Amino acid sequence: MSTVKTFLLPDLGEGLADAELLTWSVDVGDTITLNQTIAEVETAKASVELPSPYAGVVVARHAEEGTTIDVGAPFLDIEVAGPATADPTGPASTDTADEAAADARPEPAVETVETEKAEAAPTRTPVLVGYGVAEETSSRRPLAAPPVRKEARERGIDLATVAPTGPHGNVTRDDLAVSSAPHADEERTPIKGVRKHTAEAMVRSAFTAPHVTEFVTVDVTPMMELLDELKASPLLAGVRVTPLALVAKALLIAVREHPSLNSSWDEAANEIVTKKYVNLGIAAATPRGLMVPNIKNAQTLGFRDLCSSLSALTAVAKEGKTGPAELADGTITITNIGVFGIDSGTPILTPGEAAILCFGAVRRQPWEYRGEIALRHVTTLSLSFDHRLVDGEQGSKFLSTVATLLSDPVGFAALG
Repeated sequence: MSTVKTFLLPDLGEGLADAELLTWSVDVGDTITLNQTIAEVETAKASVELPSPYAGVVVARHAEEGTTIDVGAPFLDIEVAGPATADPTGPASTDTADEAAADARPEPAVETVETEKAEAAPTRTPVLVGYGVAEETSSRRPLAAPPVRKEARERGIDLATVAPTGPHGNVTRDDLAVSSAPHADEERTPIKGVRKHTAEAMVRSAFTAPHVTEFVTVDVTPMMELLDELKASPLLAGVRVTPLALVAKALLIAVREHPSLNSSWDEAANEIVTKKYVNLGIAAATPRGLMVPNIKNAQTLGFRDLCSSLSALTAVAKEGKTGPAELADGTITITNIGVFGIDSGTPILTPGEAAILCFGAVRRQPWEYRGEIALRHVTTLSLSFDHRLVDGEQGSKFLSTVATLLSDPVGFAALG
């Protein structure tokens, strides 16, 4: 005897309400095994591969690629043999289908994961990590089939503004036709995924932490000369040595002397938390938007390992494959705007961090050197910091230490 189980989109443990389906890895009729990857979804933080909680045959897929699915909504129907149970090590499934039923296409032969438990227990609203139970009066997501949602997204139509005429209170294609569409000379891009998360985080940071930004312009000719020597060193053969790596090394040295720049504000405990480790964040422009993956315990790395870690981090980020673990628990960040030919900026803090160092373009320009005007390699560094955690003197001394190391990198003598 076989039973059709409905796998609900699980809470991915990030306190997020929905995810976008990027790609299906299985099709209707496929025979799949336990924990086989069935799809790749994108949350506001990272892309995640979903494993199947069952072995069996795929009966139905409840979403199309490119659509957004609510946590707890039906995702995949799998026909299993016998009284199969979900893999306890697999992704968690909600034990109620109240929210999911709105967008589902119920069929008599299909039962939801843990149906027996849901029927025996009082009905409740699914609770996401980091959130309480939603108010009963809160507005629900407008009902619409995936193709209708896709069309609305492409046309820039907010489904919440469309009057539904469908038999179950759902928005139809005809409803979209009579709704307000964007002007012909406008292009609209949905705000979702990483871009939505970044926007929310930056607003939260800007209006929570009192930002101060300081600038220093410095002659980094010695740094560039050292860079050429390091590239030719046999000890660093096979690794990519960049100016950013030297800036990162200077930052790590400066943090040892000025630990307040590597701290956070604990509002609940009314404490300042100074970190003894440095999870070095590197702001990266990726196909999915701005991301800040970090190198864990960067203070323990020699220069060769630091270069390798930077290269690996950048490569993964550019492919859009950075995972949640690499994005979590950063302590201080570098943003390299010099790669875009920009001289300086006033970066916004990564939420929860005390400081962010901005590295501008390195340019050859006239500079006073030993009493004469000469062409030198010059760059501008800017430092934004949380004035609750870092006062002006501490921020200035930190920035001065970084600038001094880059202009006279005698402290880098033992790099290897």
